[in-house]
Amino acid sequence: MKIRQFFSLYLTNIFGVMNDQMLKTLVCFVAATWTDKFDKTTIVSAMAAAMVLPYIFLSPLAGKLPHFFRKKKIVNTAKLCELPIMLIAVLGFYFENIGIAMTAVLLMGLQSSLFSPAKYGLIKDIGGEEGISMGMGGMEAFAFLGMLVGTVAGSIMSDHDSLTLYAGMLFGIAALGLLFSYTIKADETKTAEETSANPFKFIRESSAIAKKYKGLSHVILLLSLFWWFCTSVQLILITHCEEYLSMTNTQTGYLLAIMAIGITVGCLLGGRLNHKRYMLGSVPRIGVLAGLLMVVVFILPFNQMGDHRMVYFGIFMTTIAITVGIFKIPLDAEIQKRVDSSELNIILAYFNLISFIFILAASATNILITYFLPTTYVFLFDGIILAAWSMYFMFYYKGSLCYRVRNFIRLHYDIKMTNKEALNVPAGENLLVLPMHRALLDPLILFSELYDYKLQPMVDARFWKNKFLGHVLNLFDAVQVPDLRRGGREGVEQVQKLDGIVKTQLENGSNILFYPSGHITMDGKENIGNRRMAYNASKILPEHTRVVATEIHGLWGSRWSNYGRTRTAPMVPMLVKSFKFIVLLRFLFVKKRAVNIRFTDITDSFREWSSLPRQAFNAKMEEFYNREEDPLVLTKI
Repeated sequence: MKIRQFFSLYLTNIFGVMNDQMLKTLVCFVAATWTDKFDKTTIVSAMAAAMVLPYIFLSPLAGKLPHFFRKKKIVNTAKLCELPIMLIAVLGFYFENIGIAMTAVLLMGLQSSLFSPAKYGLIKDIGGEEGISMGMGGMEAFAFLGMLVGTVAGSIMSDHDSLTLYAGMLFGIAALGLLFSYTIKADETKTAEETSANPFKFIRESSAIAKKYKGLSHVILLLSLFWWFCTSVQLILITHCEEYLSMTNTQTGYLLAIMAIGITVGCLLGGRLNHKRYMLGSVPRIGVLAGLLMVVVFILPFNQMGDHRMVYFGIFMTTIAITVGIFKIPLDAEIQKRVDSSELNIILAYFNLISFIFILAASATNILITYFLPTTYVFLFDGIILAAWSMYFMFYYKGSLCYRVRNFIRLHYDIKMTNKEALNVPAGENLLVLPMHRALLDPLILFSELYDYKLQPMVDARFWKNKFLGHVLNLFDAVQVPDLRRGGREGVEQVQKLDGIVKTQLENGSNILFYPSGHITMDGKENIGNRRMAYNASKILPEHTRVVATEIHGLWGSRWSNYGRTRTAPMVPMLVKSFKFIVLLRFLFVKKRAVNIRFTDITDSFREWSSLPRQAFNAKMEEFYNREEDPLVLTKI
C-alpha cells in the first residue's frame, strides 16, 4: 500500500480544514472588532456554536447519505458549495455585517458535517482493509496541519485589514480543495443503512447500545468533557489575551497554535506511555492536575508581570495543553478496547455527537460566565469542573478504580502471576474461576490484576447492606447470591435459588468467580468443609465453560490475614485501617512482600470429581489447594 494513493483525499481534507479554521479565526478577530468587548465574547462563542450545531443535528443524516449517493459525488458537491459560502463570508466582511459573517460560518459547518462521513468512508474504498491504518493516520495528520496553518494564517490576516487578502485566501483555498476532490480515485462499495437520521432517535438507539458496556457512558462523558475543556479555553483566549495581556491577534494565533502542538505532543506521549503501561488508572490524577493548573492561571496576575507576561502565560497554557493531551489517550483506548468491533462505529458516532453537544455547551457557559464576571473566571470554572469530574470517574468507573488499586497495592507487594494464559479462552467459551481465600486482600489483588477478563464475583447478599461495599460490588457486576447461613426449609430454598443463579450465569456465558470455601482461612489451609457451591456447579457445568483454580501464596501472616485471630475482622474497618497504614509506609523504605498467584486449568478434573459425593469432592478440592504449604511470613503489610 503506497501513501500517494491517498494524496488527493489528504489534500482535499487539508484545504477544507484550513478554510474552516481560517474563516472561524477571521470572524473571531475581525468581525468581533465591529462591537464592544462584551459582544466580542458573545460573538466568539456564538461562532463556535454555529460551526457545531450542524454536526449535532445532521450527523445521523450525513451517515445515511452514502447509502443513496456515491461518496466521491458527495465530496465533490460539498466542495463546490464551499465557493458560494466563501462569497457570503466576503460579503459579510465587506459590509461589516455580523449576521452575514455568522451565516457563512453556519453554512460552512453544515457543509463540513454533511460530507465528513463520506470523506472518511473513502479511506477504505481507496486503500482497502490493509490501508485503513495508513489512511486514518494521514487524514488526522493532514487535518492537524490544516488546523494549525488555518489558525496562524487567519490570525496574521486579521492584523492586515485587507478585504482583497481575505477574499483571495478564502476563494483560493476553496478552489484548490474542489480541484483535488475531482482527482480522488476510489473503488466504492455500497454503504448499509443502519441507524435513524433523527438525531434524538439516534442518541436513544446509540445510548441503549452503550449501556450494554457497563460504565462506558462515564468514559464517553469524560472524553466529551475534554473537548468541552479545549473549546472553552480556545474561545476565551481570543478575548482574554487582548483584554488582559494586550496581545495582538497574531500573537494570540501563535499561542493557540503552540497549544495545539502541545495537545498533540501530549497525545503522542500518552500513546507511548499507554502502550508500555495501561494509563487508565492515572487519568483522574492527570485530570486533577490539569484542573489545578487552570486554577493557578486564575490566581496568578499575569497582566502585572511586565514584558514577560506572555512568556509566563504561554508556558502555563502549553503545560496544560500537554497534560490534557496525555489525559485523552487512555480514554480513547478504553473505548476501542471495551466495545465489540461490530458495534464500534455506532459507539464512535454516538461519542462524536455527545462531544459536539459538549462543545456547544462550552460556548454557552463562556457567554454566561463573561456576562457576570471577568474572563479569568472561565479558567477557574473549567479547572474545577475538570478536576471534579476526574475524581468522580476514579470512584465510579471500574477500570479506573482497578488500575488505581493495582498501582497502590504494587507499592508494597511484589505480585507474580504464573500460567496466566489458562484464563485465555477462545470465542464462545467462558470462565469459572475458583480461588483459595488466604486474606482480605486477595479479592482486591485478583480483580485489579484481572480487570481485562471481565470477571463477575458471586457475593453473599448480606454484603450489599453496606453502602460502600454495595457500590464497589455493583461496579464489578457482582452477582448477588442468597445468604446460606439460614437453616430449615428456608435454607433449602436458598440453596435451590443459588443453584439456579449459578446455572443461569454459566449458561449465559458470563465469566464468574467465587470462593469454594466461602471464608478466609483461619489456619493457613483451605478448608471447604461441607460447602456445596463448587460441588453443585460441577453438576451443571456447561460444555463451553473452562474451570480455573487459583492458588495464592504469600499473604498468610500479613495484616490482611486471620493469623492470630479467632475470627475474621469486619471488612470495611479493616480495609480503612490497613490502607491508612500502607499510605504511611509510602514514606518509608520497606521491602515488598512477595505474593505468588498460579492459575491452573482443572476443567477435566472438576468434571471427573463431580461424580463423587459432596464431601469427597470437597476433599479433592482441598487436596489441590493445600498441595503446597503457604509459608508463614509475619510482616506489617
